[in-house]
Amino acid sequence: MGLSSGFALYTAGVGAQEAGGASGAQGGYCPGAPMTLKPFQQPLAFVSIDAEGIVTVKIGKIDFGQGVQTALPMLVAEEMDADWSRIRCELAPAGEAYKDPFFQIQMVGGSTSMKASWMQYREIGARMRAMLLATASKRTGVPVAQLRTENGKVVVPDGQRLDYGVLAAGAVNEPVPATVALKTPAQFRLIGKPMDRLDARAKSSGRQDFGIDFQQPGLRTVVMLHPPVFGGRVASFDAAPALAVPGVEEVIKVPLVNGATGLAIVADGFWPARKARELLKVEWDLAGLERVDSAALLAQFRELSKQPGTVVQKAEGAPAGLSAAGTISAEYVFPYLAHTPMEPLNCSIDFRGDRCTVWVGSQFQTVDQAQVAGVLGLKPEQVVLNTMTAGGGFGRRATPTSDYLVEAAQVAKARHAAGKPGPIKMIWTREDDVRGGYYRPMHLHRVEIAHDGKGQVVSWKHVIVGQSITMGTPFAAFTVKNGADTTMTEGVAESAYPFPIALEVHHPKVNVPVLWWRSVGHTHTAFVMETLVDELAQAGGVDPVAYRRQLLAKHERHLAALDLAVARSGYGKTRLEKGRAWGVAVHESFGTVVAYVVEASMRDGRPRLHRVTAGVHCNLAVNPRTIEAQVQGALVMGIGTTLPGAEITFKNGEVQQSNWHDYRIATHVDAPQVDVFIVPSAEPPTGMGECGVPPIAPAIANAMAALTGKRHRALPFQV
Repeated sequence: MGLSSGFALYTAGVGAQEAGGASGAQGGYCPGAPMTLKPFQQPLAFVSIDAEGIVTVKIGKIDFGQGVQTALPMLVAEEMDADWSRIRCELAPAGEAYKDPFFQIQMVGGSTSMKASWMQYREIGARMRAMLLATASKRTGVPVAQLRTENGKVVVPDGQRLDYGVLAAGAVNEPVPATVALKTPAQFRLIGKPMDRLDARAKSSGRQDFGIDFQQPGLRTVVMLHPPVFGGRVASFDAAPALAVPGVEEVIKVPLVNGATGLAIVADGFWPARKARELLKVEWDLAGLERVDSAALLAQFRELSKQPGTVVQKAEGAPAGLSAAGTISAEYVFPYLAHTPMEPLNCSIDFRGDRCTVWVGSQFQTVDQAQVAGVLGLKPEQVVLNTMTAGGGFGRRATPTSDYLVEAAQVAKARHAAGKPGPIKMIWTREDDVRGGYYRPMHLHRVEIAHDGKGQVVSWKHVIVGQSITMGTPFAAFTVKNGADTTMTEGVAESAYPFPIALEVHHPKVNVPVLWWRSVGHTHTAFVMETLVDELAQAGGVDPVAYRRQLLAKHERHLAALDLAVARSGYGKTRLEKGRAWGVAVHESFGTVVAYVVEASMRDGRPRLHRVTAGVHCNLAVNPRTIEAQVQGALVMGIGTTLPGAEITFKNGEVQQSNWHDYRIATHVDAPQVDVFIVPSAEPPTGMGECGVPPIAPAIANAMAALTGKRHRALPFQV
């Protein structure tokens, strides 16, 4: 998932200053005024220490593979001077203390986990250390200034070493310091070092529990039957064949989001519920609904792209005195994409009338908590939402409508009203997931470029057509500017390339629910920009790396990432095998620059990727091992967008794909050798979880153009 940088509600860090400076509460502190710490600055909500000195760090995020269960505890442990071998981690439930300092809701998104938490979690660790020191001072009679901490112990000048476990009971009663001194980067002993993940053993051994694994006595399983067209309603149904399946208890008609209705099958296990769903006889009311057809929609987008649209930016800074020697006229098409995480959507709910407990792998904990409370007629604080580890998400578990949770809450509400309380587990099958909506939108770009034949652009007209992700949602206030959704234009509107781009957009309304997908607008804008840059370099007879270096001369971080990838790949110095070619792309998203140099060949008319060298500039890499894993995973996901069958299409309003047999994702056979290199930096970290996706597809396309002379302007590749 990604959220536009326009979401930033956060001001100038949580308040700490580096190099031993003081830190304070967010919001502007006047010297002499009383200091009130925000909930997210209170260490006791995040850190507990048992008598054995085991330090457990609660994090307000979800971990679904991005590694925050290790990286965030590293920040706390660093400033606490804790013993890393005794650090543990737990996912926090929904709660005020765990709201993100950037967004003021509890969430993961926009590759902001480390960026938003960099000061917060360090301050938490530093405050906890100060409280331990205060306790040790009272116990020994030695002033705090004469004490020091080391590897989970307070060290007294006379040689005593007081374990944090011994001091913990007293420390929790100490006042929380409003200001703390933080370490300088030169003092880090954990941050910046490659660390094994705290959850690696549980996940690799199969002992890790995910949301779908949740069990409780009396738990009932719920499987949904959704309408075949978005917005459809149940006209009538015959439940008798379904109820005849052993283990099936009832079939309930429930309201869905956006005015639709569906059927919930409740059973004592998943397989009876699924079998019963196949036997249900339903008549659907689809009257008045738009029946989307992919071919017709593409034709509509093409016509819109030729008409005046909403102006995002006017062309400024066009070079004077240039005359056009050549033109590039290009149309790019990108399909709807589903998220299809490894673990399908699921949640468990236990509604008891005046209270409710939820177990879910949520990216939007406090949003989902409020949505469930609204359905059940409760206040959010009456809903305990436990954050479960999730098997992927890519944005789909951050849905403003909380669709699958709302469905589960509706079922729980109906059962409670019928005198059937008790926990239920909602499970969406893979088919439900693929056909259930909230896709990366379909987009069409139309670009008209005039250039001087030497790499200089005379004019650039750029039109993007696609649904808005955020219009009509609470996020529109932060992402929609002058009628244009910035989550669609990111990557073009603020491109680092100094082109005189005149940008317009069209946001047609289509009966297809859409949502952010890992790296959001950059999923398509990077492809357009990086393939066009390559084409301009070719038209000017300039090496594509040299051309990018010329254009990015004022962008040090871009150059550093690009130069690192080029140097480590051997580009320009190593002779490739016959039939192979280089492909290059560099793109910034969520504050991080990723450059790829790929080595590819063609086989049976399709690209074969042999090796990818990545140069990454994410400022300070808290855990380089996590950075490497995130780039590898994002890169493979990006490769998936190029493969035949990697698209969601519609016919007569219905999704034509249903599972991985007809909706293609990348697998092991598609993964090349990947070498990841990180530009050294001591600056505060930027985003990482999504940034490896955007540049890989254009890098492959540029290699294909070098091999075949053909430019590819659509994903997946049409070869």
